[in-house]
Amino acid sequence: MEYVTFSEKKDKSYKAYSMEIAGRTLTVDIGRVAAQANGAALMHYGDTTVLCTATASDKPRDGIDFFPLSVEYEEKLYSVGKIPGGFNKREGKASENAILTSRVIDRPMRPLFPKDYRNDVTLNNMVMSVDPECRPELVAMIGSAIVTSISDIPFDGPCATTQMGLIDGEFVVNPGQEQWRTGDMQLTVASTSEKVIMIEAGANEVPEDKMIEAIYKCHEINQTIIAFINKIVAECGKAKHSYTSCAIPEEMFARIKEIVPPEEMETAVFTDEKQVREENIRKITERLEEAFAENEEWLAILGEAIYQYQKKTVRKMILKDHKRPDGRAITQIRPLAAEVDIIPRVHGSAMFTRGQTQICTVTTLAPLSEVQKIDGLDENDTAKRYMHHYNFPSYSVGETKPSRGPGRREIGHGALAEKALVPVLPTEEEFPYAIRTVSETFESNGSTSQGSICASTMSLMAAGVPIKKPVAGISCGLVTGDTDDDYIVLTDIQGLEDFFGDMDFKVAGTRDGITAIQMDIKIHGLTRPIVEEAIAKTKDARMYILNEIMLPCIGQPRPTVGELAPKIIQLQINPEKIGDVVGQRGKTINAIIDQTGVKIDITDDGFVSICGTDRAMMDKACEMIKIITTDFEEGQIFKGKVVSIKEFGAFIEFAPGKEGMVHISRISKERINRVEDVLTLGDIVTVVCLGKDKMGRISFSMRDVAQI
Repeated sequence: MEYVTFSEKKDKSYKAYSMEIAGRTLTVDIGRVAAQANGAALMHYGDTTVLCTATASDKPRDGIDFFPLSVEYEEKLYSVGKIPGGFNKREGKASENAILTSRVIDRPMRPLFPKDYRNDVTLNNMVMSVDPECRPELVAMIGSAIVTSISDIPFDGPCATTQMGLIDGEFVVNPGQEQWRTGDMQLTVASTSEKVIMIEAGANEVPEDKMIEAIYKCHEINQTIIAFINKIVAECGKAKHSYTSCAIPEEMFARIKEIVPPEEMETAVFTDEKQVREENIRKITERLEEAFAENEEWLAILGEAIYQYQKKTVRKMILKDHKRPDGRAITQIRPLAAEVDIIPRVHGSAMFTRGQTQICTVTTLAPLSEVQKIDGLDENDTAKRYMHHYNFPSYSVGETKPSRGPGRREIGHGALAEKALVPVLPTEEEFPYAIRTVSETFESNGSTSQGSICASTMSLMAAGVPIKKPVAGISCGLVTGDTDDDYIVLTDIQGLEDFFGDMDFKVAGTRDGITAIQMDIKIHGLTRPIVEEAIAKTKDARMYILNEIMLPCIGQPRPTVGELAPKIIQLQINPEKIGDVVGQRGKTINAIIDQTGVKIDITDDGFVSICGTDRAMMDKACEMIKIITTDFEEGQIFKGKVVSIKEFGAFIEFAPGKEGMVHISRISKERINRVEDVLTLGDIVTVVCLGKDKMGRISFSMRDVAQI
């Protein structure tokens, strides 16, 4: 029997391709691993290694009207030399960062698959090694595009992705983890060979023109990556497989239009009331179901056909007649309203309403011990002080379904709002609190994520969080025609314009610049004029919302936190005294907490935070800590409790874990025979420190207090 060694097999099928990006080598190994996937590549960027694969089912999934694409980004903690925490020492559900990365990969890839494709497709990215200077998220983005392009899965790519940082006013291409975390901009741009197809950004009030410059620097670099991918595809790419088209038959569309003329459909969809529109469509659907009762094949796809009919109707009216479904002008924002303090007893609350979109955000403050611990791949990013959570219950859109916890969309929207607000938060030194905001969606009809930014800004200010500047957010939409010049950008899109349009371009920021961008599109990219117009229109709308709606409601952060919010006293102690405050097995610090009801956090450098709602008890705890950490000197006066009585005197506890002795001769100015004649256990007495006795114990006097 003849055996084939791996090296011989490798020579036949294994190919490696390399290119330089931002001074580092990107290497793509094809045919080395995962040969049974439709497409696979072992990606290397520096020492970062990610296995990227693309697989597809042989047949379309029955009974669906969407493309079933799944994108997975798996963070293996062995990639950074860690064993997962907790009792179950293996990776569990995806982290928030993994979910957000999966979404960023999904958004540019999804529009490039055929619209009538219904086969299940999974893009899997497994992080196996992490070089802090080469972010694995970027490698996974590029790798997903490569493996899909070389596979036999229908795909109108390739696309490429570049990240851009901003350090001391200078652009940094594909920054490392530390630069990405601490810089003034975190920009991710995906492009096709012609247009920008996805933008994701967090920024420290970066001006609009600077952001546009950065976007198109990324776009230029993406062109070199696309050329590199095309070379790989030319040598290793498979022929694309055929598939069963799920497009609606033209004869069915023709018959629907006979039953429901275009004029009737226009009347049905063009209303500013979502419920009225849905009722109109329900009646049309019932008529068509009756008409097609004998045609089971058409009945099975009737819902998708009606959706497509609505889409064509709305797009035609917007693009050709500049008529929006609710009658607004192209740049007009829906009616706005803002309120604060609508929820009692919470630390801060605000509600922001835009048309039929309504968000209530509640702010909660807590000591820094309540920060969120993170067990991730970035070793410098182990805790999160500000947490923004977004909830989207089914009642907000008039539907009924059980709540199963936040999905990827909710996590993504919360992260976007968090990203928008982080640049304006005070530092820990300025405001030593952990902060959580929860945005509850009461009603939804377009761009709830941006509504949550507005509501959260007001809620933070109402809670007394000294944010540097207020932040507002708004979304623009797009409807395109047959040419690049035939388009219209819509300000403040509602749900219908989002569903049937080509773009959801969300921008948040202050008066002085952008703090967050998220761009989703359904077409093969945007031209530069569209990007520039969208950014300009969102700035105009943002200024209006800030100046006319939010600031008249609450103009600045309240000077103090609310009555029910925790207060924090901070003091610095000698780090060598930390053990005295904590005590043996925590006995001393627990005694302080039990007596005062406060929370106490102590850092290794002696920074003490005392948190509570009762100021008197906080002051008491502070005084106890000061007493414990003070070097005792003769003449200091203390109050304490009698905790032990001996023949020769009494022991006085003047702070948790701290005792001194009053000799019987020092209890009273008059001679006493027994300590019990004057003192009993539990008495509170005032004493003066006499220093330390021969045994090193603190010595007190009661009789000499009046003389001090």
